[in-house]
Amino acid sequence: MPTTRLDGAATGTPAPSRPRAALPALCLTQITGWGILYYAFPVLSSRITGATGWSAAATTAAFSAALLVSALVGIPVGRLLDRHGPRTVMTAGSALGSLALVVVASAPGLPVFFAGWLLAGAAMAATFYQPAFAALTRWHAPDHVRALTTLTLAGGLASTVFAPLTQALSQHLGWRATYLVLALLLAVVTVPAHALALRAPWPEAHHQASAALTSKAADPRATARTPAFLLLAVAFTLSGFAMYAVVFSLMPLLAARDATPAAAAWALGLGGLGQTIGRTLFASFARRTTARVRTVVLIAAGGLTTALLAAVPGPLPLLVAIAVLAGAVRGNLTLLQATAVTDRWGSAAYGRLSGLLAAPATIAGALAPWAAAALAGPLGGYPQLFVLLAALSGLAALLAALPAGPRP
Repeated sequence: MPTTRLDGAATGTPAPSRPRAALPALCLTQITGWGILYYAFPVLSSRITGATGWSAAATTAAFSAALLVSALVGIPVGRLLDRHGPRTVMTAGSALGSLALVVVASAPGLPVFFAGWLLAGAAMAATFYQPAFAALTRWHAPDHVRALTTLTLAGGLASTVFAPLTQALSQHLGWRATYLVLALLLAVVTVPAHALALRAPWPEAHHQASAALTSKAADPRATARTPAFLLLAVAFTLSGFAMYAVVFSLMPLLAARDATPAAAAWALGLGGLGQTIGRTLFASFARRTTARVRTVVLIAAGGLTTALLAAVPGPLPLLVAIAVLAGAVRGNLTLLQATAVTDRWGSAAYGRLSGLLAAPATIAGALAPWAAAALAGPLGGYPQLFVLLAALSGLAALLAALPAGPRP
């Protein structure tokens, strides 16, 4: 007896199983994972340097090394996801992330501190957005944009929840005990959620895309060498560098404008709320634009909000409002990258192609915290740094506008 595919067409093979618990579980684990492995560090950075005597450049370099590892490990992780699905990868990554933070918290010196962050980088590759996007793109197609939007709506709350929470914990416990508490929370929430909610059979890729789109991605290596793919990767890389540098430089920028550490942490957290608000608009925007147009518009909007942060000296409520607006754009950029592969090449090799597309942007994001801290002094301060970052976003928008991409 023929069954009905997800798009409503009749077929002789069963429709792929869509696990009901996967989406809510991944929403919870993205909030927790991003909040603990990523957003806790910019809040704790000054406490780490103050308590240990390590330089800000050294501690930031350790975190940047984690993001670099995440970019490199993300490529083989994408292959594993295409073949075997997300359950084992994400469960193991959650456990590794908790172990990594224990190493970080107990580090007697910089070598062990670096080692802990290198482990954390591998955990990020296995648990952050890319594997979650791959899971939902395969399980929820052709309605995957709605699922991805829901996931990133939740993920945008990571800084809103964990930046103030980390600040409050560190005031009473210090940075080491704070990381131990966060490591325990990461293990308790994410390990069982990934192990229990991602058990559904992994469907074949041909359920997710038309034959025409699937054929375009039949050879991921050939696709990755096309001018369209390379140009898009460069645009995302420049935009990603600017975006991550803004996230990590926001608190120093506000501190230079007389904001207290608590107020700066709340500004960072409210930027996450802006991500969530902005992502509610993405589906409507995507329906009304082509892939190229929305790429150009969103990257340019990111540059505009960065320029506003550079130009507006205060007062603090106005700066916070601009930070929320920047977060809204940043949230849409996350969805833009999540849908870039399927919009252009289908989902047959989504894990591998998205890993290749994200790798240079993640590497740029890995270098961004260190580079931003290193450039702020020679440039004359954080406002001047933000001018440079706005210019990079403008260049990325120009590259994205070049007519080299395939028509969706």
